[in-house]
Amino acid sequence: MIFAIPFPTIDPVAVAFGPFAIRWYALAYITGILLGWRLARVLAARPPVAASAMQVDDFVTWATLGIILGGRLGYVLFYRPLYYIRVPWETLYVWQGGMSFHGGALGVIIAAFWFCHREKLDPLRFGDRIAPVVPIGLGLGRMANFVNGELWGRVSDVPWAMVFPTGGPEPRHPSQLYQAGMEGLALFLLLLWLAGKPAVLARRGYLTGAFVAGYGVARLVGEHFRQPDAHLGFLAFGLTMGQILSLPMVVVGVWLMWRSRRPPETA
Repeated sequence: MIFAIPFPTIDPVAVAFGPFAIRWYALAYITGILLGWRLARVLAARPPVAASAMQVDDFVTWATLGIILGGRLGYVLFYRPLYYIRVPWETLYVWQGGMSFHGGALGVIIAAFWFCHREKLDPLRFGDRIAPVVPIGLGLGRMANFVNGELWGRVSDVPWAMVFPTGGPEPRHPSQLYQAGMEGLALFLLLLWLAGKPAVLARRGYLTGAFVAGYGVARLVGEHFRQPDAHLGFLAFGLTMGQILSLPMVVVGVWLMWRSRRPPETA
């Protein structure tokens, strides 16, 4: 008989006022954006200065739109394109769930380049101040996935395996917690440590590359424990969609870090 830890039943609704409800998933997004905004203000002011506090404030709106629009469109295009071709109006049904980190990342990158062009900012230097705060939202989002009992892991006999309400009777890896630890806490602490080094901040694109490559590696590892989406399953070479989308991130991130090996900037 395989031992399994019971899934802690947590109401996905954090606060309810009559018909109006605020879910933990929404709070994760909101909290991640607010905490990231405050930390980005501090990082942007460190020499070499990347942006003013007011410019960081303005970018929050751009980033939020990039996350929501990019995340939703990324899910539609990467994970369920055939379904949404049949019912395109359901693309707007964001309350039914379905967000992609890779789509959200692309949305924020496009928003950042557009914003930097308008404000005449260096996009790589600005990205170096934004990248360290992103894992805050990632970690909180994975915790919200756990609370919702969704995106659970593969069947396992490890002592800490759990039986999820929607995952059948088999015990599974609590992969949401693994990913929260790797994509969230570990990546955040690493980037924060790097951001505390003036020599690293002076290298345009290094922190951006460290985040992109770091997330890619964390996602590649995390997907090894996570159950693939039922409608996709395993793809080429036994990889999941998340792994396929993360491989280019590792390449691009390493390239950005290598590219930054020019003489450090002094202004």
